[in-house]
Amino acid sequence: MGTMVEKGNVILVAGLLVPHEEAMEALIRESEKLWGPVSHRSEIFDFDFTDYYEREIGPHLKRQFVAFDTPIRPDTLRESKIMSNELEARLSVGGRRRANVDPGYLDLSKLVVASTKDATYRVYLGEGIYAQPMLWYEKGSYHPWPWAYPDYRTAFAISFFNKVRTDYRAKAL
Repeated sequence: MGTMVEKGNVILVAGLLVPHEEAMEALIRESEKLWGPVSHRSEIFDFDFTDYYEREIGPHLKRQFVAFDTPIRPDTLRESKIMSNELEARLSVGGRRRANVDPGYLDLSKLVVASTKDATYRVYLGEGIYAQPMLWYEKGSYHPWPWAYPDYRTAFAISFFNKVRTDYRAKAL
């Protein structure tokens, strides 16, 4: 029988999606009310990888990745996704989302994102929430799994998450 060892804290991250750049600051402020101060922000960039969100949120969407300063337990990912769904509902106008918030966590070996949709590569966490491994760390950098979302596969995103990992490692070790 193996010895059970409790997993240490991880860094909460989120992919934020809004209809225009001006809306990002308001979404970050709302996110910080839930999870505490943001420690890292990527540049805001055009989200032109898919039109999946356009009908609901609008065209010409903007994406930003953020990491939060307060470490979390990895087994709270489900609760973080439930909180993000509630935030999205609060910000909705006329039943349409005005933002998308995808929380996840980063540790020294991987980046995992929460989802409400099932897929063969997602693990059920309960209450309609699934965990999707997006990136794994090897030989000095994160690498995307074949099913990783296109924006997480970019050199830009990987560079951002590598920076967050470097700072996390300096604090954690």
